Amino acid sequence: MDPLARPLEGLTVIALEQAVSAPFCTVRLADAGARVIKIERPEGDFARGYDDVAHGESSYFVWLNRGKESLVLDLAQAAGRAAFREILARADVLVQNLKPGALARMGCAVADLRRDFPRLIICSISGYGETGPLADRKAYDMLVQAEAGLCSITGGPDAPARVGTSIVDIATGATAHAAILEALIARGISGRGAAIAVSMFDVAADWLTVPLLHQEGGRPPRRVGLSHPSIAPYGTFRTRDGAILLVAIQSDREWAAFVREIAGRPGLASDPRFAGNRGRVAHRAEADAVVAAAIGADDGPSIRALLQRVGIAFADLNDMAGLAAHPHLRRITVDTPSGPVAMPAPAPVFDGPPRRYGPVPALGDHLPLDPEAT
Repeated sequence: MDPLARPLEGLTVIALEQAVSAPFCTVRLADAGARVIKIERPEGDFARGYDDVAHGESSYFVWLNRGKESLVLDLAQAAGRAAFREILARADVLVQNLKPGALARMGCAVADLRRDFPRLIICSISGYGETGPLADRKAYDMLVQAEAGLCSITGGPDAPARVGTSIVDIATGATAHAAILEALIARGISGRGAAIAVSMFDVAADWLTVPLLHQEGGRPPRRVGLSHPSIAPYGTFRTRDGAILLVAIQSDREWAAFVREIAGRPGLASDPRFAGNRGRVAHRAEADAVVAAAIGADDGPSIRALLQRVGIAFADLNDMAGLAAHPHLRRITVDTPSGPVAMPAPAPVFDGPPRRYGPVPALGDHLPLDPEAT
């Protein structure tokens, strides 16, 4: 087996998880060959019931739980807690997104687990961290989008909006995944495990650094819909036959090429109003009008070809039907208890043989926990 196909083969991950953020992290570990044992309460991860659009299965659960095993434990009972500690003794990584303090109340405080299992890497995912003024507050994706200020810069001028997917959950899972891989590399050098804490709020704040610095620099960001707050021209323009294109001009070279080759107004390359991006932002309406007139004078197929030839970045404004039929979309097919589901392929593409993606487990579907069992 090519090691790049399953580089985490032989690692055991215990996933005490639900919903999106932690499962996003652990499904990446499963994709890479780790054995991921998902601990579920007797009624199952509540994400199993989010919807029923994938052969009656939840789209969220199908997306985020391929390649895992499902072990049902009632951690409210002493027997369940004892079994949990037993499997931790054979594990390499524990990922958990219980409420802050829940592990300690189970008799499994992180400090105790670090003492008892010194090679174990523990990653705790929470809404607002283990300490601080909001540590005890429940946190879901859209709530953190709002609390961190992301909604305030999303949407059009009239109203804030959420990002249309669980962006904070996903970003948090990706951050946790990267941190666990760092800890695994460090353990390979030192032999010691690690305790990692990742909060959704911290991840959102990190991703909001640019608008925050604009705020603190005296230029509060505004909601501008499908325009860019600090680059111009960068927004939507309609072709003569009604197609909507996003066009992005990010450099003086691109501006000069556009006004010369597409707008037919080469003199605008040296117009002081449009000198540099800051000038074009200050005169956004005039710069946008130049682009709108040029795009609107041609049909979609012709202007796309011209933009491509001149080297101007653009995109079509697609919906989910457009993505489903998109010629660039790569898919994988994953087995579920109710039938196969085709979904977008994970983004990393490795050289060598294609990766195999395991099935989505039914509740309680797992292999023997004892590696010596047959």
